[in-house]
Amino acid sequence: MKKKYSPISLEKIKTYSLKTRDNKVNIEQHFPKPPQAGGSFDDFFKNLPQVLGAESLHKVVAAIVNAHKNQRPVVLAMGGHVIKCGLQPVLKKLIEDGVITAVAMNGSATIHDYEVSLVGATSEDVGAVLQAGDFGFSEETGCGMNQALENGRKAGFGFGESIGRAIIDNIHPHREFSLLASCVENNIPVTVHVALGTDIIHQHPQADGAVIGQLSMQDFHLLTSVVADLGDGGVWLNVGSAVLMPEVFLKALSIAQNLGHKVDDFTTANFDMIQHYRPLQNVVKRPTSGQGRGYTITGHHEINIPLLAHAVLNELHKEIV
Repeated sequence: MKKKYSPISLEKIKTYSLKTRDNKVNIEQHFPKPPQAGGSFDDFFKNLPQVLGAESLHKVVAAIVNAHKNQRPVVLAMGGHVIKCGLQPVLKKLIEDGVITAVAMNGSATIHDYEVSLVGATSEDVGAVLQAGDFGFSEETGCGMNQALENGRKAGFGFGESIGRAIIDNIHPHREFSLLASCVENNIPVTVHVALGTDIIHQHPQADGAVIGQLSMQDFHLLTSVVADLGDGGVWLNVGSAVLMPEVFLKALSIAQNLGHKVDDFTTANFDMIQHYRPLQNVVKRPTSGQGRGYTITGHHEINIPLLAHAVLNELHKEIV
């Protein structure tokens, strides 16, 4: 026999006063002042609502400022899209002002950086040339970068420094827009972490897997030394890399911990247009499970990274003044 149901009665529902409830948002702590025409950046940034992404951004800015004041590392790990968004001048300013103390990137970022430094442009239309068999076969990129790696191997440089020095030594016309060159000129670690077969320079006959692997492994060891120093107030920023750089970071951190380095009480942040599994787990959550702090900032790099940089530099300028 089937049970028969009747509509439930709400007559005996219990209620409480709204004034007694704990609330996550209130006008005193979280609501911004209305915007004013002609206001300063400081007014704009201070008046962002102190909730969710804006609150996280404030905390990341504070962590970077504190790291800079206390001479702790601030590491930028990035994917190629950051370069394609034209953010080199923004990041270069942070490097020159001593805010970013190390840069790690995937192979595609080096390619875009190299092409920009050489011809002032990058990012070919893949769909338009793929069927013709032309995608990735620019002579200057493939031959030039592979030759730079071979020259760097002979000189004892890692992947990042090899390309950065080639840009400087060969006097690329637009080298002032190169992030790699800026790192070399400012004497900070710049490491490149490559998955063989993923970058267009691997398509060229000059590509030597032994050279690419050796220099990328050398850079991995260098980055691990940087990661081992992140504890007690350092900052790791993952910008626009959904897989490779989060995995590299996790392995470098594991090595550092295994060798006895105390890497705890640091801040991580993942900046991306979509929050993916690996950055959330391998950057934001797992590494900071002790005393660390992890944040996610979702949105376009061309908006959020200049905003971050301006806020950090603005706070540091207050300290000077």
